[in-house]
Amino acid sequence: MLDDMRVLRGAVREYRVAATAAGLDWPDAGESPAGPPPDRVRRIFDVDHVADQLAWLQSQRWPDARLLPNGGWRMPWPDGGDALDYLGLSIGTPFPWRQQLPLFHFDFLLYTFVLAGEHEGEIWRYPVGEDAWESVRAASSLAVLFDQWTRGIAAGVVRYDEANKWLLVEDVEGVPGLDPLAFPVTPVDETLLHARQRECGASPVADDEGFEHQERLLDAIDGAKATLGR
Repeated sequence: MLDDMRVLRGAVREYRVAATAAGLDWPDAGESPAGPPPDRVRRIFDVDHVADQLAWLQSQRWPDARLLPNGGWRMPWPDGGDALDYLGLSIGTPFPWRQQLPLFHFDFLLYTFVLAGEHEGEIWRYPVGEDAWESVRAASSLAVLFDQWTRGIAAGVVRYDEANKWLLVEDVEGVPGLDPLAFPVTPVDETLLHARQRECGASPVADDEGFEHQERLLDAIDGAKATLGR
């Protein structure tokens, strides 16, 4: 889902205010207008347009720091086809694997922005590691994601960690109004995970099938990168 721009700007602003009130060092640099995405993005991810919502978020002048829950950071626009390597675990998605841009990195999880089709604007999450086949939607839109993180701070389950200088996510399961899958924590409750996969159209992959699926996906990634290299 693509957010109304006013809703998205408000959600990001409220998250920054809540994060700084919690202790995060994030000076207000003011809002920047959306700049055009690099031409290479459409070619890398095989899409004919890039949503204004994504272009606006990438244009904001954030400090070079871990500003997201659990020490996550916003990834820059990709420089080339190597960005496709991040998608090697996006198995069982209900949209073409290539039409998503790696956006947020949380050490053990990758969040992507879906660039096209009926799932455009959704945020999906993938564990970074072997033997993990847990493709699932983290949030229906960017504004929903930032709103969940703001609610987590207000509920006291996302708090400032003085030692690491970032926001630490504690146990969010069972907290009213919070969606555990919106938060960069792993593992997650399997019942919740599988229910969300059914809801968002993902195809769960059994452990004994995962490597076969990933092998095919990695071959497709290599093929796409070879095309980009011409």
